[in-house]
Parts: sequence; C-alpha cells; structure tokens
Amino acid sequence: MSTAILTGPPVPGSSLEGDLRSLGFDVRVSPGPDETAALLAAVPSADRVAVVDSRFVGHVHSLRLALTDPRFPVAAVPGAVTAQAEARAALTGALTTGPAAGDTPAADGAVRTSERAGTLPDALAAAIEESGTAVHRPELGSLVATVPEDPQARNEARQAVASVDDEAVRLRSAVKARDGFFTTYAISPYSKYVARWCARRGLTPNQVTTASLITALIAAGAAATGTRGGFVAAGVLLLLSFVLDCADGQLARYSLQYSTMGAWLDATFDRAKEYAYYAGLALGAARGGDDVWALALAAMVLQTVRHVVDFSFNEANHDAVSNTSPTAALSDRLDSVGWTVWVRRMIVLPIGERWAMIAVLTAVTTPRIVFYALLIGCALAACYTTAGRLLRSVTRKAHRTDRAAQALADLADSGPLAEAVARAGRAVVAKLPALAAPVLALLGGAAVVTTAALADYGSWAPVAAAGLYVLTSGLAVARPLKGSLDWLVPPVFRAAEYGTILAVAVRADAPGALPAAFGLVAAVAYHHYDTVYRIRGGSGAPPRLLVRLTAGHEGRTLVTTLLAALLTATDLTIALTAFAVAVALVVLVESIRFWVSSAAPAVHDEGEPA
Repeated sequence: MSTAILTGPPVPGSSLEGDLRSLGFDVRVSPGPDETAALLAAVPSADRVAVVDSRFVGHVHSLRLALTDPRFPVAAVPGAVTAQAEARAALTGALTTGPAAGDTPAADGAVRTSERAGTLPDALAAAIEESGTAVHRPELGSLVATVPEDPQARNEARQAVASVDDEAVRLRSAVKARDGFFTTYAISPYSKYVARWCARRGLTPNQVTTASLITALIAAGAAATGTRGGFVAAGVLLLLSFVLDCADGQLARYSLQYSTMGAWLDATFDRAKEYAYYAGLALGAARGGDDVWALALAAMVLQTVRHVVDFSFNEANHDAVSNTSPTAALSDRLDSVGWTVWVRRMIVLPIGERWAMIAVLTAVTTPRIVFYALLIGCALAACYTTAGRLLRSVTRKAHRTDRAAQALADLADSGPLAEAVARAGRAVVAKLPALAAPVLALLGGAAVVTTAALADYGSWAPVAAAGLYVLTSGLAVARPLKGSLDWLVPPVFRAAEYGTILAVAVRADAPGALPAAFGLVAAVAYHHYDTVYRIRGGSGAPPRLLVRLTAGHEGRTLVTTLLAALLTATDLTIALTAFAVAVALVVLVESIRFWVSSAAPAVHDEGEPA
C-alpha cells in the first residue's frame, strides 16, 4: 500500500486528493511539518510514501511519473516528492534536518511551469539530494507540475493543464524513443493502443511478454509442419508475436509497471522466440526433404556474435575518458540529417526489419531461402557495424577504465584452463604489443574452427587445435583488456566456440548431430546473454563457480573436439544432446535464482536491439 501525505491547508475545488487515490495512494492530510513527521512515522516502513503540497496543480500523469515509478528510490516534481522503503530513512532525515524551503534549488529545466521552490516537498527533495541520495526528476515536457503562489497563478496553471491532453502525452511516451523504421511506422502506431487496451483490463507486461513467447512458439510449430499453409500461418503469427513484443514494453511505460522479472523475461524471450523459430523452419524443411539445420545453426551463431560485438564495444567505451574520434563526429553529423538516421538503422537489420523479412519470406518462399536471406543480410549488417566500431577504435584516443576491462573479462567467459594459462603467461604477455589480445584470440579461434571444418571426422587434429586455442585464449586475457581493439576478444571467443560446434556436427554427418549442436549452442548462448544483461544492470557477471561448472568457452570447445575424436558419429549426437541438457540445466537454475532475487537489476532497453 502507498500513502500520500498532503501538506498545508486544503484548497477548495482541488481534485488533487482524488487524483492521488486514482494512483493507488491512501491520502492523509497534515496541516504542518510536525504533523507530517508524525504521519510519516505512522506509515509502515515497507510502504512507499509521498509528500505532496495541497496547492499542487498539474497533470495526473506528472504525479504518476514522479510518485509511482518503481525504478527510483526517490523521485520528485515541483510540489511532490516520494520515497520507497529503501529511501525512507533519507526522507525522514530530510524532514527532521532539511534546509529551509528558500534554499531549495530550481526544478529540472525540462519542466515548463513555475520553478518556485518554497514548498515543503521541494525542500525535502533538496535535503535528500544534499544527504547524498539521488532524486529522480522525470522530464515532463509539455506536462504541468507547479505550486501556484496566488489565485491568478493558480488560474493560469489550470488553463495550462487544460491545454495539454494528458492521455495523449502518456500514450505517446509509451513508445520507445529509439526504434527501427519498421517498428516505428508499421507496428507502434497501433501496438500502443494494444498496450492501453491491456492496461485498462488489468493485464501486466509479463503476461503480454508471455503471450508473445507463446505466439512465437506456435508460429515455430506451424513452420515445423512443412506445409505451405503452415508457413503462411507461421509468418502471420511471427508478426503478431512481434506486435505483442512491442506492446509489452509500451504497457510497462504506459502504466509504469517496471520489474526485474519483466526485464529478464523481455531480455531473454526475444532470443528464445527467434531461435525457436529457426528450429521450426529447419524441422519444416526436413519434412519436405531439405536439411537446413546447418543454415539454422549458422544463422543463430552469426546473430549471437553480432550481439556480442555490440555489447563488448559498448561496455568497453561507455565510461571511457576522452571518448571521441573523427568517426564518431562524422556519425553525429549524419544523425543530424533525418533520412540518414533511418537508413543507418535499417542497414543494421534490427529486430523489427529482421522479423518482417523472416515472416514474409517464410510465407512466400522456402526455409532454405529464408536462411540464405537471413545470413546474407546479417553478414552485411555485421560488416557495416563492425567496420564502424573498428574505425572508431583506431581513431579514438581514450583511456579505458578498470570497470570496462572487468566487463570484457566477464564477457570473455574464460574457464579454469584459460585462467591457468593466463596466470602462467602473465609475464610473457606483458612484453607483447598492444594488439596482442585480439590477435592471439583470432589466431587460436581461426585455427580450431578451420581444423574442425576441414579434418575428417574422428581425427585428432581438431583436438590439437583446441589445445592451441586453450593456450592462445588464456594468453589473450592474461592482462587487463584495455587496448583499443580488446573489445574484439569476447566476440572472437563466441565465434570460435560456436563455429567449432557447428563444424564438428557438420563433419559428423549423422542424423540428429546438427539439431543436437543447435541445442548446445542455444544453451551456451543463453548463458552469454544472461551474462550481458547482468553486467548491463550493474550487478556484475555470474558467479565464477557457474563458469567453472560449465568449463568456460575454451573448455567446452576442447570437450566438443574430444567427443568427436573418441565417439562414433551416432554416439556424438547422444553426447552433444546430453552436454546441451547439462549446460542448460546449470545456467537456467542459476539464472532463475538470480533474476528472482532482490539483487537483480531492472534492465530496460530504450533502443531497439539488433
């Protein structure tokens, strides 16, 4: 239960108390600071509490943004401040020892209403900030939030409220600030109304996310039938799943129903839906006599490596000092020209454009053509984005932080074998040039993938190459990853591990080997995505015990080549399946344990991922 304390004498004709009740607050009235302190002390410590000036005039959505957003322990707009349980001590301390109202700084520049700071809530917000606790001040834009000083100002404020459609602003702000062209112009214009429809019926974003997953799985099942009718239905259902995928985030923003569980579901279900659909297409093609499992697995590998390139580059540079380059300046100039923004967003083939292409091609062509188009499109997009990042890196003079180096080390997913090599080779690597890390990673990765792809099944050559890969991957992470191109190390490791599993399964040429390899890569990819979203949430990588239990990327690569050397092709299928199940169980149990815990971060992406 949430409690709102109205301070000061009531204002005749004000709808403030009703507005607060509509937002779920139990309203109590306090005539002065002493009574406010007593009422605050009476509110259970686990409850959210808000202090609002009774003279407040503004839109209901202004109050909603400031007083109900679960992501921020303390938030405020002019005339209102709120604190959740973890910040109650700061609010209580501010009420006891806060500055005089006249010392309160001006409100956020985005607020286009009165910036007078002579109210108790504003003084409390200022005192909380002075105590070291961050106060979130939402950007209100055209919305009004003010405490008028006199009847004339109050009348003007009410007119300002009446001149702006609160609901239209709320609905418009539910749409992501940055989305792809297809999503912006073909999906969001009506998916936001789906989100509002869901909100008015009490549906939660998690329920819509789950509905999107179920719809995508049904689409995969339709594709798996291998019939033209099934393929048409699959394409339509995939687009419907994407509409729901957009609507869940819009519902979260519309109703401010953010949660750590929702962040986790949204982050992981997108990948699960897409890769399950790949599997459905491969099963459907097999029913028609066409084996495209290798293409399906290659598409998953390419898409995952693309994401790791983005994640690694961003983690390496988001807090870099002197983080500028001529390439970045050129990119900013291009973004100032409207049409180039959309062209550049479409070139990278984001999820909206990619799913639209997959859906249409599924309905009118064959799974093989779908995968060919997907591989070509994603390869071109990967070349474009990676080339841009390389140019930025070599032209940027930036000092990368210890935090960035640790993030890259966590993304590398090095197991006990690579750790042992890193410890033993630290002195040697310290003498190598700056580009040693990505070069070592690339040489070892290329060697193991090429050998696995070219050697006869059962050969020990891939095992030897995997041993070399253990050595080079350990040396690659032997020193902090602070070099200009060290962000390439994690994606190279992903390409090497996934590529080796794909190559071994292809060389085995046994029924079920490629589907088993698909399952293994899916399980490992989930672990890597889970690592990414933990780091982005600021909670660090998964426990080292989990990495050791799953052997790290170099250990899994070595195990895969050993299985191929020791087992028959038929037995390899069984072994890869068992390996996939074991990895999936370990990473899923730990992931679920973490994301439902109180330590889980609320990760909400405001841009469309690739």
